[in-house]
Amino acid sequence: MGMLKEFKDFAMKGNLVDIAVGFVMGAAFNKVVSSFTGGIVSPLIGLLFNADFKDLKYVIKEGVADESGKVAGEVAILYGEFITNVIDFIIVAFVMFMIVKGVNALKKKEEEAPAPPAGPTQEELLAEIRDLLKK
Repeated sequence: MGMLKEFKDFAMKGNLVDIAVGFVMGAAFNKVVSSFTGGIVSPLIGLLFNADFKDLKYVIKEGVADESGKVAGEVAILYGEFITNVIDFIIVAFVMFMIVKGVNALKKKEEEAPAPPAGPTQEELLAEIRDLLKK
């Protein structure tokens, strides 16, 4: 039972919950970035190549088309999809960098908060007590 309680304490720590929330939000954000890249960035870049950017590929071995039009046996390097994924990564990495930078700036402001005014030191208090006792 001790191990179960220890795991529960570990799982309920704020940092682990924060990481889980961040992970879920990151996954959702990745979908938004993927749709942005696939729906907006890729078509604009595809204009340069006169093709759908995600469909760009270098065919090493031609495939055989069957009667339904599907190509079987083709060997190709899908560099358009790779570049799209790299663009997705760069966007996500940049946004995460900006978030971390913002959080660090907030933490710095908290650290730079002025210290509460220092009261009299221990020696000064003892001297006052001594002087009061002399009277």
